Amino acid sequence: MKTPTISYHCVFTGNPGTGKTTVARIVAGIYKELGILQKGHLVETDRSGLVAEYVGQTAVKTNKVIDSALDGVLFIDEAYSLIGAGNQDYGKEAIATLVKRMEDDRDRLVVILAGYEDEMQHFINSNPGLRSRFNRYIHFEDYTADELKQIFLGMVQQYEYILQAEGENVLARHFAQCVASRGKDFGNARYVRNLFERSIKAQAVRLSSHDEADKAQLSIITADDITAAIADKT
Repeated sequence: MKTPTISYHCVFTGNPGTGKTTVARIVAGIYKELGILQKGHLVETDRSGLVAEYVGQTAVKTNKVIDSALDGVLFIDEAYSLIGAGNQDYGKEAIATLVKRMEDDRDRLVVILAGYEDEMQHFINSNPGLRSRFNRYIHFEDYTADELKQIFLGMVQQYEYILQAEGENVLARHFAQCVASRGKDFGNARYVRNLFERSIKAQAVRLSSHDEADKAQLSIITADDITAAIADKT
């Protein structure tokens, strides 16, 4: 029986740190296992990787990135930024080149666009070629306070640290405040990773006053370490 050609292109919407890039990498692997793509690799890019500074160079730059993604997935983060201000912006040339290559290489290329929900909807609607090729939308919700804490605890376990019980309570209160006051720029899991790294730095500063530190001391993250990490804005 004849089988119709199915579009595998996707639009991932959501705020930063919600796992869009990670899931795109997993999807690429799934497409390879299903035989949709030969390589199943993921090529990540954004406006800076596609748009050149001079007339006539954007198509060349965009084509080069697309060539590297053939037989895999091209992941364009903050894709809506390709729509620039004014008629002299070269982002439109990148979009036109992308749309053409999606048609020419439809059996070898899957494109996943990612960004904020409202901005991505406006971006897709700005070009009929994009609108006709992207009909698979997946929205990534922000993490809850408990999910943010679980991500932090997962990192603690991954790197073989031990978090004191009071430190876990400090985390729970802090993430509850973050969720209550967050805007769309809140980093979600990315913020958690940065907080974890600052906690390790705070632990190192605390232990630097010790002449010697044994393995147990080096493994423990205290409530004070968490508090210091929260206060550290660097």
